Amino acid sequence: MTDKALPWHVKVLVADIPEGGLHRDLQASEAERAGVASLAGLRDLQQLAASFDLTLAGAGRIRVHGRVSAQAGQTCVVSLEPLTSEVDEEVDVIFSDEPHPVAAAELDEQEDALADDPPEPIVNGAIDLGALATEFLMLGLDPYPRKAGAVFEPVIAPVDPADHPFAALKALKTPESTGKPKSGSKTKGK
Repeated sequence: MTDKALPWHVKVLVADIPEGGLHRDLQASEAERAGVASLAGLRDLQQLAASFDLTLAGAGRIRVHGRVSAQAGQTCVVSLEPLTSEVDEEVDVIFSDEPHPVAAAELDEQEDALADDPPEPIVNGAIDLGALATEFLMLGLDPYPRKAGAVFEPVIAPVDPADHPFAALKALKTPESTGKPKSGSKTKGK
């Protein structure tokens, strides 16, 4: 997905992040929510917000920690009725201006959980918090939303004894092919 394809952008220049870190509370506009809803295949997106803390993590790295919350209009996969899904996703990501992943040994204790994931790239000296929030919203959506109490009950039709895999073969079966006499015919005997 290209950067231009995303409908919500909130870029923070890495050079503007002070030593003590930076806090950002974000609220997507109606137009941005409509664009994200279309991208995510949602009926609508009533609310989309994010709260992020950006801190310097050394060696050209930035840690972004926070939460993304949303109220997403989806459709129940069982009843096909509309429903509202609540999304509340924790975000903890390392960004780096280095093109290669940072070795796990370089990470401090706070970042041990993130050691297995390579850092995300810092693009043109900035981190796009809107794109990050959109990504975590999409990760937090239930791909098979189900309305409370909705239960799938398959339609069970009564079994017709004439409707089975070998019914067509039975119709082709003739008395001559079985070697048995036709019913009602008499055979000559001794």
